[in-house]
Amino acid sequence: MRAVAGTSARIQPVPTRPPRLLTLTLLTALSALTLNMILPSLPSMARDLAARESVTALAVSGYMLASALFQLGLGPLSDRLGRRPVMLGALMLFVVASLGCMLAQDVAVLLVCRVLQAVIIAGAVVTSAAIRDQHSAVDSAAKLSLIASAMAVAPMLGPMLGGLLDVALGWRSVFALYAGLGGVLLVLAWADMGETRAPGLPAPRWGDWLALLQSGRYWSYVLCMAFSVGAFYVFVTGVPYVATAVWGLSPAEVGIGVGSITGGFVVGAATSARLAHRLGMGVLMLAGRAVALAAIALALVVFAAGVSHPLALFGLTIFVGLGNGLTLPSANAGALSVRPALAGTAAGLSGALSMALGAVLSTLTAVVVERAPTAGALLVIIMGCVLLSLVAALVAVRQASGVLSGVG
Repeated sequence: MRAVAGTSARIQPVPTRPPRLLTLTLLTALSALTLNMILPSLPSMARDLAARESVTALAVSGYMLASALFQLGLGPLSDRLGRRPVMLGALMLFVVASLGCMLAQDVAVLLVCRVLQAVIIAGAVVTSAAIRDQHSAVDSAAKLSLIASAMAVAPMLGPMLGGLLDVALGWRSVFALYAGLGGVLLVLAWADMGETRAPGLPAPRWGDWLALLQSGRYWSYVLCMAFSVGAFYVFVTGVPYVATAVWGLSPAEVGIGVGSITGGFVVGAATSARLAHRLGMGVLMLAGRAVALAAIALALVVFAAGVSHPLALFGLTIFVGLGNGLTLPSANAGALSVRPALAGTAAGLSGALSMALGAVLSTLTAVVVERAPTAGALLVIIMGCVLLSLVAALVAVRQASGVLSGVG
């Protein structure tokens, strides 16, 4: 019997312990890196494949749409099949899709493979669910804060690395790197990622999913997240218009300004990780919204007073990023805690909604600032997002207090 058991273990080496936090962080970072590392290569791709730049731009917008759709499916699938098989399957498909992009000889093949690459969003969905599987709501907020502060570096470095690879080796090298990173993480996840969904849990039923969708507390957390992230999308969409039209900033200077809000997010998430147990999720959610609201209100006052300088904009909008870093991990943990057995579904749905709302707000922002490229117009839209996220946070905290006191 001992020999048989040993042979079986060698044939099917499935880890039984939960994945390390580093593994989950890298999986989440790859999902973020895959979106924007190709941005500097879009003109090269259009030239080499004899396609219009508006067509190759679908490699970004199509990817975002596919990410939203994948999240809607991958979350429930991980609740039914488990976190490990969904993550391993997504990584395998991601590697194949990346190789397809690298070898594509026409733009149609490139775009199809690029859309399939979006399956790597499983890294963000499964990571959130795996953490909630193992930890309480407050502990989950602290862990998610650590992951957020670490992986926020990926969107900052991605375009820079992609541009260097394009210049040195051509745009196909970017997809070769994607395939290589996916392969490395596939091996890492295979070796390290034990199943975190509790054994013996019954497969979710339609009634369980319906109960989640009918929960006002869940939707208040989700809307807090979506409008908080929406403020970021508004900023990164509108700043290039405003900074160029009003102050004549170069693309490099605009890039530094855009990076400032991400830097603020890193600080906020790191602070959230340190204070989650001491202050609690509700306090951090509201503190983040208060910081963002105060900063935007002050910025509006400054520009209304006639002070027009890029430092006045970037120096205050950095606190929008800081506020998001304080709010988002706790809001995410709260959404996953409404129905812990459906953590994957909750993570997928919230991520999809945030991305969809971000796309709508980005389009709205582009239309508004194209007609009125002023800091004031941009700040008003951001203010609207911050106010709506604050209202949702207040509702979430009130409903959570009612549940704890036995009212809900």
